[in-house]
Amino acid sequence: MLNLNPDEFTAPISKFEAMLKTNEILFFDAQEFESIVRYYIDYGQTNLADRALEIGMKQHPQNAELILLKSELLIFEGNYKCSLRLLEIAEKLTPKHEEVYLQRATIASKSKQHFEAINFLKKALEFSDDQIEIWSLIGMEYLILEDFIPAKNYFKLCLNKDPLDYQSLYNLLYAFEQLNDSSGAIDVLNNVLEHDPYCEVAWHQLGKIYSNHKKYEEALSAYDFAIISDSSFTGAYIEKAKILEKLNKINSAIENYQIALNINDPSAYVYNRIANCYKILGSNQMAIKYLKKAISIEPTFEKGWIEIVDIFYSNKDFKAALEYAKKGIESNGDNLFLIIKSGEILFKIKRFHNAIYYFENAIQLNNSEIKIWDKLIDCNIILKRYNQAQSIINKALKLHPKATSIIFRKAVIEIKLGNTCDSKKYINSLDKTLIKKFWSNSLYSKLKDIF
Repeated sequence: MLNLNPDEFTAPISKFEAMLKTNEILFFDAQEFESIVRYYIDYGQTNLADRALEIGMKQHPQNAELILLKSELLIFEGNYKCSLRLLEIAEKLTPKHEEVYLQRATIASKSKQHFEAINFLKKALEFSDDQIEIWSLIGMEYLILEDFIPAKNYFKLCLNKDPLDYQSLYNLLYAFEQLNDSSGAIDVLNNVLEHDPYCEVAWHQLGKIYSNHKKYEEALSAYDFAIISDSSFTGAYIEKAKILEKLNKINSAIENYQIALNINDPSAYVYNRIANCYKILGSNQMAIKYLKKAISIEPTFEKGWIEIVDIFYSNKDFKAALEYAKKGIESNGDNLFLIIKSGEILFKIKRFHNAIYYFENAIQLNNSEIKIWDKLIDCNIILKRYNQAQSIINKALKLHPKATSIIFRKAVIEIKLGNTCDSKKYINSLDKTLIKKFWSNSLYSKLKDIF
């Protein structure tokens, strides 16, 4: 890897870009080409990187670094065959270059040849000064293979050499989680804390493990230490608040969520958690206030829309519930809950024509719940669309041939269409206890005497 000061770095770039504006080809040494290509790769300007490599490889055809850079670009483009040919050339020029084996490992991994990738990475270790990076890559390959014991061992190697390598720590904790080895994870975290007692990441992860095991007091202590280590650590406040909720310390939970909001930009998730706390306290007005904030800053936050609609619906404020359900659908597309809830609200306020639209939409979105079919059939019966209702019933019975509520409605439709004998046949096929329940529906109670 090149270590150039800013002047050494920018001068070749300026010279190269000035050259491109003319027909003249200037000479650059191989290191200058390397810095030019790396610059364009880092800034995502692959066309210019390719152009620099084209000129550079003509001027320095036996330079392994330029060949490896070209191979790297080919891997990025998915051209593994050409990349492998270049890697063969690079290996002949510099057989002990770690990058040859790292790139081969990348190709193998992208081709889902993970054991082969691991072998190349182990070969790269023989020539590398950066063991941690390669150990981490080997660990990742084992994670992909879901072979968590060797993955764990390689991430442990990383942490033994650098106890504050947080990425390896997260990967190691994931491996422990998959192995159901929480004691191993706790040992690792305690080891990290021995090296750095104020490591907020380790305290935070320790809190999560204790929380998962319902050791809430220990979890709270861990989160408190995370906050002492870094008073701006938002995640610790949020996790602490979630524990306080579980311990029914709702006001304290709200305080911690508020601190998290004050530290970072507002979060729909945190607003939603505060709203839930106020719901527990019985303050729907405050819950609505925070849910409105959640959906205002993140209109695609479906949970916020669902919960605000639920509150209005429970309070029988159907106008507001319908308004927010419709806005939620506009913001989130085909949200099944909001579509069904819109239909239910419209049914409740006797706008049956409009309710049909939402129930049909729910069915088109592959929701085949019996209650949706029941509501759709009821809407059509109320509107005296008996033939349409019969067609819907026939479709519903294909999906739910033993659904008693749909069979009952089949009997009702037969009565409406004047087919009394068929109607009685369907009624008689049903359990009498269930029939009593269906007759209690005000929509059908007047038909009881017919049977």
